[in-house]
Amino acid sequence: MTTSYLNPARTAVPAAPRSGPATDQAGPFATIWRRRRLFAAVFIGVMSVAIGLLMVAPVQYLAVGSVIVAEPEPGSNNANASVAWIQKLGDPADIESQMLVIRAPRIMRLVASGDVVEKVVAECRQIARGGLLASLLPPKEDGCDKLRGNTDLVVDYLQRRYVVTGAGRSRVINIAYRSPNAETSQALTNALITAFLDDQRGVLANSREAATEWLWKEIRQLDASLRDDEAKIQAFRRRKGLMSGANAPITSERLSTITQQLSAAETAKADAAARLSEINADQARGSINAPAVLASRTIGDLKQQMNVVAAQIANTGTVLGPNHPTLQAMRTELAGLKLRVDREVASISAGLKKTFDASSALAKSLRQQMETAKAEAASAMDDESVVAGMVRNAEIKRGQYTDLYKRANELETERRILVGSTRLVSLADVPAAPVTPKPLLFLGAGFVLAAALAAAAALLRERADRSVRTSTQLAAVAHAPVFAQLPHLRAAGGPALLGRMGAAAGELPLAAALRDARSDPLMQQVLRNLGARLMLAGADGTSRAILLTSAAPGEGKSFTTLALAQLNAASGRRVLVLECDLRRPVFETALDLPAGPGLAGVLRGEALPREAVIATATPNLDAIPAGAATTESTELLMGKRMTELLLWARKYDLVLIDSPPAAMLMDAQILARQVDGVLCCTRWGRSQVSAISATVNGLREAGGDVFGLAITMVRADDHPFYDTGHEPARRYLGAA
Repeated sequence: MTTSYLNPARTAVPAAPRSGPATDQAGPFATIWRRRRLFAAVFIGVMSVAIGLLMVAPVQYLAVGSVIVAEPEPGSNNANASVAWIQKLGDPADIESQMLVIRAPRIMRLVASGDVVEKVVAECRQIARGGLLASLLPPKEDGCDKLRGNTDLVVDYLQRRYVVTGAGRSRVINIAYRSPNAETSQALTNALITAFLDDQRGVLANSREAATEWLWKEIRQLDASLRDDEAKIQAFRRRKGLMSGANAPITSERLSTITQQLSAAETAKADAAARLSEINADQARGSINAPAVLASRTIGDLKQQMNVVAAQIANTGTVLGPNHPTLQAMRTELAGLKLRVDREVASISAGLKKTFDASSALAKSLRQQMETAKAEAASAMDDESVVAGMVRNAEIKRGQYTDLYKRANELETERRILVGSTRLVSLADVPAAPVTPKPLLFLGAGFVLAAALAAAAALLRERADRSVRTSTQLAAVAHAPVFAQLPHLRAAGGPALLGRMGAAAGELPLAAALRDARSDPLMQQVLRNLGARLMLAGADGTSRAILLTSAAPGEGKSFTTLALAQLNAASGRRVLVLECDLRRPVFETALDLPAGPGLAGVLRGEALPREAVIATATPNLDAIPAGAATTESTELLMGKRMTELLLWARKYDLVLIDSPPAAMLMDAQILARQVDGVLCCTRWGRSQVSAISATVNGLREAGGDVFGLAITMVRADDHPFYDTGHEPARRYLGAA
């Protein structure tokens, strides 16, 4: 059997407690640290499951909108609100009832219309294609297509995904929809809010809607009556010729126009007569100073020329004399100018005469027209009184039409803005991040759960553990003293953390363990104490043949045998080690021995004991290895030759015998009664206390003298309450 040792980082065994016995109970953290491998395995397993679930968990978005219930009564302030409405404000029962109404199938059917069904089908297909089951199984999208033609299925689907909750103790109701698509979540949340508010307004606006419909009916009738009256008025006006002018009826405006024209004609006639009279009077005086004449530009030019010629005649007559031809020509020119003036005056007089005659004729005609217009105006006034009555009736109807139209608009506005007991707080926005899974929260919960389960597993394993932990525990059960607690050997320079966390991070072969033991001062001191106790344990205090065994394999008996033999041989004593574990021999490999007949050859009579002895590399240490492995170990060890071999071996100062595990074969019991005493080895944290107790009792029943126990491979860092009562204190290591 190849006995090996774990190879964690090298740490020293802590010193014994200052006072008091060794403590058998450890705190929960110490227990978890001792069971850290189980803790780590469970923790990593649970965290792996959590991470796996996080990776395959479907993403869910939650868009949230809000409505508020039991607002103040519409159309009234808080002071004038009705008693029933005041009692309703904030009533939890009312809030709960509104939440039930929101989730009612009737409201859901209002939502399940239009493009909402297509969004639901698309979402259903997305869910069918996602998730862990969908990755393992082919997606089933047939059920999604059935939603198109079945409103009940859509309602049931929506009810399972809508979330309607109250916001604490407030009157606010939060409406949300879970969906793997953020836009779908927002759209369906707002669809439910809109449908619910529309339904609330519709229920409360029925009476207003009926009143509005009646008013619009009356308005349409009045409108038709007004149109008929307007048509009758226009037809009467056309039939009577009652046309309206810019500012008055056309007959009145015509009479006013004729009057104005007659006044203008009379004025023109009087003006022409006055001017003609002035001209005639001026001609009678022989002058041309009448204003109407002087107003003519031609007369003015001729008078100016006459003045010039008269001045020339006066000047020329003084110089040339009265009969000079030039003077005669000038006089002739002056006479011509006077003639032209007379002609022009006659022309002006004729024009004024014509103007006078025309004005007289026009005035006469206008007087006749005015008489006719007066008669027409008198007749039109009677017709206008009839039209005025018809217009008054139309205006009354128009006033009624205006009032009814205004009231209808007011009722329509009230119906549209009516919110009743519920109004909108906010519509849902597109969620920016999924609500599930939340990696930090998910991993945090997984971490806590993993730590809790791992700690529980470690504590339960510790509670169920019946392995060797302390010397006090072992000595009380086995009724045998604990001679030594051999520390666990650690490879120098090994990784401390990995060595502490790994249960089998690499085991040292037996040869390497023996080599490290020779260089470990603590191990050497523990072996010295063990050797001394074994030598003093016999009846005469000089034990020479000692059997080392254990309850099960791998508990360090072969290592203890060879390490103790090497230590005693190094002190000058002649030591012989016998390998009686014939089924699984290890001495030849551990001590690098050549092949020989071995113990099996001696017990079969194939060789003498001295021929089977092999000197080892350690001075004063001889060994008889088992030789070739055999299954006849029990028969061979029960033979006479084994007894003779033990008698022959007494010539050595110390004989150490390595036997098979006592709980598996009877070989150890056979040898126990032939030696001075037995040392039973147990492995710390592995050997079961019940098995050790049974082994010790079996050895004693077989006639063996169990000197004591040795606990091997003690991990001081795994057990803070490491019992070092039988080991040298650390303060003595310097001397060692």
